[in-house]
Amino acid sequence: MNRVAEWTEHELGVEARVLDVVRAPAPVLSTPGEQVDPRSPEIVQLAADLVATMRVSPGCVGLAAPQVGVGVQVFCVDVSAHPKTREHHGTFVLCNAEVVESSRNDKAREGCMSVPDLTGDVKRASKVLVQGQLPGSGEVVQVRAEAFDARALQHEIDHCDGLLFLDRVAGAHAVYARQTYL
Repeated sequence: MNRVAEWTEHELGVEARVLDVVRAPAPVLSTPGEQVDPRSPEIVQLAADLVATMRVSPGCVGLAAPQVGVGVQVFCVDVSAHPKTREHHGTFVLCNAEVVESSRNDKAREGCMSVPDLTGDVKRASKVLVQGQLPGSGEVVQVRAEAFDARALQHEIDHCDGLLFLDRVAGAHAVYARQTYL
């Protein structure tokens, strides 16, 4: 239960689609997602679509089903190309995930595709153990993550629970206009 295999849509025999990302204040973003059967063909397709959408979105390190308008607990993560990454697990998708252990809180700046014009300072655990199920097989896996990898996992789990990073900031003083660089 301690491994997470690199996941690709080709392994499961589905053709991935790129989906539109919804933006706040869309109601699906503030509603807790339903648990899923990870073996369901619809969930396998959704997993592939999430990965495809994440891959074509510049700077994106994770994407949850509510962000594409689907109110379920499925998300993908891949922090491997991000400059703040220390260690990572490659591209993977989890269903029905939850944080089962956490320690040491750190504050850092976060952004989100569903809140494209803002960033905010958010306190999150710097070390986590997350448990979830793999799409297709339903295998229960655990992911140990630290630093930026841990932050990305918690951010996506929050989306599945109906929370945005804006729900986690200390107040308006911790929200900033997103910087754009040319």
